[in-house]
Amino acid sequence: MSAPDTSTLDVFSRLAGVELPDWASLAPTIARRHLQPGQALFLAGQPLPFVFVVAAGVIKMAYETPAGDTWIKGFAEAGVCFASLTALEDGGRTSYSAYAETETVVEQIDFRSIQQLADRHGAWQRALSQAFKLYGQRKEQREMELLTLSPEDRYLSFLRDHPQLVKIVRQRDIASYVRVTPVALSRIKARLKQCGRLA
Repeated sequence: MSAPDTSTLDVFSRLAGVELPDWASLAPTIARRHLQPGQALFLAGQPLPFVFVVAAGVIKMAYETPAGDTWIKGFAEAGVCFASLTALEDGGRTSYSAYAETETVVEQIDFRSIQQLADRHGAWQRALSQAFKLYGQRKEQREMELLTLSPEDRYLSFLRDHPQLVKIVRQRDIASYVRVTPVALSRIKARLKQCGRLA
């Protein structure tokens, strides 16, 4: 795997739109984690008030049912930050699990440290605000697709919005994201090719 080309500083500076002050106080608190494909970054139900930045690779986030079913809620690629919002609350716990889809490097930051910087500096406050805004937009888009699009259109939307993931993510994980079985996804691809909607 090539060396990570994205860092927490890169991501939060981009979110803020300006150079971030007091970076030296946060840098020592960042833990870098190296994950192999399939390795858990965290599991549902853990008290982890952290923000995660994907430096390289891909993380998949999944809800797991008591019956053993797994449904993927999303993917985080290099340059993306994410967190389980329920775990950021006092006494909160993660509501989903996160696994490395590929060999992955993730930087882990205590959310309280970022909050303290946001309390002192407007630039950090803007970075946090923009991060939550982007999270809300992604969540709204995901809900709209699940509630209004057919499985075929959800698959085409995935291809359009995540072209770089198509060759990386396993077909069973794409099927889970689209909310169909792997067999159903194979049939969808065959139908789309037959009607000329898929190359």
